[in-house]
Amino acid sequence: MGLQKEHTAHPRYKARLVVKGFSEKKGVDFDEIFSLMVKMTSIRVILGLAARLKLEVEQMDVKTAFLHGDLEEEIYMEQPEGFLVKDKEDYVCKLKKSLYGLKQAPRQ
Repeated sequence: MGLQKEHTAHPRYKARLVVKGFSEKKGVDFDEIFSLMVKMTSIRVILGLAARLKLEVEQMDVKTAFLHGDLEEEIYMEQPEGFLVKDKEDYVCKLKKSLYGLKQAPRQ
């Protein structure tokens, strides 16, 4: 009989850094916002054309799309709770990339 190593599972936690976009001011922090809207008739036309032309239709979901956009504006945020740098608690973070919660994130 061989010895088996006892495996103890450690809990895994996930977190997402989200910006408090509700505190942004139009004309100061952003100029335009964007929300993708599509009409069902447009979807029906595209699907109809695909069926008629015997094309293959694919769908994809990009989970990290908001995290790759370069910001044009200078945006700063407070250090996230739990990640404060010792002796620099009054410092802020300058955002280089778009984050969830920014008003202009969908445009990036």
